[in-house]
Amino acid sequence: ISVLWHETWSEVLEEASRELVTNKNPEAMVSLLDPLHRLLETQPPETFREVAFVQAYGRELREARRWVGKWQTTGNKSNLDQAWQVYHRVFQRVHRQKESLSHLEMEHVSPLLLKARNLELAMPGTYDPLSQEPVVVIVSFVESIDVVTSSKQKPRILSIKGSDGRSYRYILKGHEDLKQDERVMQLFGLINQLLQHHPHTQKKDLSIKRVSVVPLAQGSDTGVKAGLIGWVPNCDTLHALIKFYREQKNALLTTEASLMRSMAGKTEDLCLLQKVECFRSALDATEGRDLQRAMWLRSPTAEAWLSRRTMYCRSLAVMSIVGYILGLGDRHPSNLMIERETGRVVHIDFGDCFEVASLRERFPEKVPFRLTRILLLALEVSGVEGNFRQTCEVIMGILRNNVDTVMAMLEAFVHDPLITWRLIRIGANREPQQQRVWNGEP
Repeated sequence: ISVLWHETWSEVLEEASRELVTNKNPEAMVSLLDPLHRLLETQPPETFREVAFVQAYGRELREARRWVGKWQTTGNKSNLDQAWQVYHRVFQRVHRQKESLSHLEMEHVSPLLLKARNLELAMPGTYDPLSQEPVVVIVSFVESIDVVTSSKQKPRILSIKGSDGRSYRYILKGHEDLKQDERVMQLFGLINQLLQHHPHTQKKDLSIKRVSVVPLAQGSDTGVKAGLIGWVPNCDTLHALIKFYREQKNALLTTEASLMRSMAGKTEDLCLLQKVECFRSALDATEGRDLQRAMWLRSPTAEAWLSRRTMYCRSLAVMSIVGYILGLGDRHPSNLMIERETGRVVHIDFGDCFEVASLRERFPEKVPFRLTRILLLALEVSGVEGNFRQTCEVIMGILRNNVDTVMAMLEAFVHDPLITWRLIRIGANREPQQQRVWNGEP
């Protein structure tokens, strides 16, 4: 469900093209494609989607492999060119199919899960050994699966019916090992306990919003990693709030990026000082009060707005300090969420920890935490000198007073052999990790 065959082939063929065309390394291309060919030959299709893939592309992929075999035997480059022509045709078709994917039927991707009823498995993320309530178990899986088309990885939105009569929603993510996110949630649980035992933070309801994270086993044949993340209800991403406000004003979502392009064309070709000048020019031409005004427009009363703004300020301060301690990066607008009723800031996606984002080859993050103009102006008149600074000082003091406890947990899961930390790729023979590139949106 998390990664379909045509998605896997699309991604591997794209990577293989870089090896062949850019790096001039046909052996690396073949080594990338060999495991998928072996999978097609040894594992018969089990679902409707897999059968359809074999019928649509099986013959061409077998033909391409025969050409590769001839190249390996004779060393004739024309055979390799013939193979790549076939691979390229397949890539174009599976890539279009991947990009158009917006919905899946459980019957077509996993009929066994669709038939499963009244399982003895606890609902993912709900089991609490200390609770006196009956354990909520899985009753059935919902037939329809939505695909998040705005993300490159295209995670699925999966619904499961529980024995308590409720429907639980999860994000099913492929391509990612969520053990790291799970350990980060455990760290947040420890910090929440420290905050609950401190009179100042307990009185002000300072805590970190946690979500259930369930890493799933890695496939032995395909090497596919996947996991479930509990759905965060009643929240909007920072990106969605900015988009909401700008649509109300008939403003372009990528206004700042458009201004920078009109001033300098390709900003990538500029030197650092020119980039800064271009960036400041775009800031001077725009207000940056989108989040501030979106929060005001979505509040039913002035009292509700004041309460939400206060909680926004305090929760932003809490996660700024905790994120600084954790070395948390990749805080783009789609990874920051705000609860609709309370204004609490909620963070998601903890793949970049321990300052790995600051060591990127492209677009390294040099700031300790995200406090950009849009976030800063939403703090209103006091800015960072009011609740924000006071909360930051209190949280830092609590973490310092409990440094042994916090460091014990950090050291434990940093050295966990089950986690593949995405840390520094120092070796010159290893390619830099693929990074998300800012697309010009705020």
